[in-house]
Amino acid sequence: MKPQTPVLHDEYDFLILDGEEVEQASEDDLWFLPSPMEEEPDYLPPGPRAEPCEAEVLEDWRKAEAGHAARLARVASRVGAFDDRLKRGPEGWRHRLALIEAADLSWFAGDRIGPDRLALWISMRLSGVQDDTAALARVGWAVRRLSGGPGPEVDLSAFLDRRDPENLDDEAEPFADRAGGWLVLMAQAAELHPITRACLGFHLWSLAGLGQQGDRMEAAVTAARIAASEGKGAVFAPLTMGGARGLRVGGPPAERLARWLDGMETACLTAMRHLDDIEAWSVRAEAEMTSLSGKTPRALRAVLTEWPLVSAPMAEALTGASRAAVQRNLVWMEARGLIREVTGQGRYRMWRTTN
Repeated sequence: MKPQTPVLHDEYDFLILDGEEVEQASEDDLWFLPSPMEEEPDYLPPGPRAEPCEAEVLEDWRKAEAGHAARLARVASRVGAFDDRLKRGPEGWRHRLALIEAADLSWFAGDRIGPDRLALWISMRLSGVQDDTAALARVGWAVRRLSGGPGPEVDLSAFLDRRDPENLDDEAEPFADRAGGWLVLMAQAAELHPITRACLGFHLWSLAGLGQQGDRMEAAVTAARIAASEGKGAVFAPLTMGGARGLRVGGPPAERLARWLDGMETACLTAMRHLDDIEAWSVRAEAEMTSLSGKTPRALRAVLTEWPLVSAPMAEALTGASRAAVQRNLVWMEARGLIREVTGQGRYRMWRTTN
């Protein structure tokens, strides 16, 4: 059957029909509106991602450790050999390596403090006109924490020398609470190897809200102490000797742990070679200096073993000898090829051992 054409009785019916057609045509012209059958696209920016819970985080690191078990065992043996070497060596070796590690960490953190400036600051609190005293203080803190004292997992706030100000904003989270949250997570990861736990703590540092100026150095020093927490001779495990690529962030836990292990193995080998060189120098220097009398030669030899760079005022302050005796022995040692002057200046000269 053909559809019946509506019967229009008067002019009013024509007006109604014409208005409906116009309205339909107007809606058809609105091409920029989505079709009623289509879902309107979401043009809003994505919101913040939900942080994974602590159980998921720890499980990811457990899997990462299991996947690198063989490599972890090899690095752990390197750290064990390093620890045994320092246990049998003189106390000055620990201080020497702490100075070298802290100076390398300062470049990683952006402070760029050289061993000569660091040695003068630590020994005599001397700084140049253009030196950043705040940066020197941060690196000096690193030397102290890498040389000894209670570890970070005992009291993190005390370890970092950070306390909440008295006029803390009511809306701000106290640092003690943030440090406590980080310590709780580290306690939950107690079944992980100290090297893995150190890597975990380093990479979760900023997520725990512990970041401020110098936080990269704080995180690295804390991790270095945790990695050597089971040692008897080493206070810290070296991380940056030979390069800081192990501290690079980014990627899943498995990739971060792989870089961490490679960087720590390189750093341990570099530190061991350095100890070999300084031990060989000590034997040679003792043999050649047997003809010298007095306490100054032996004390000066100990200072040069403990400090990577030494100036005459430093040696005078550290040995308790007179300036003339120190200068005389430094000149004698330089003439015998035991030490060499590194500044090339007439004043503010510094010497280091020849290996």
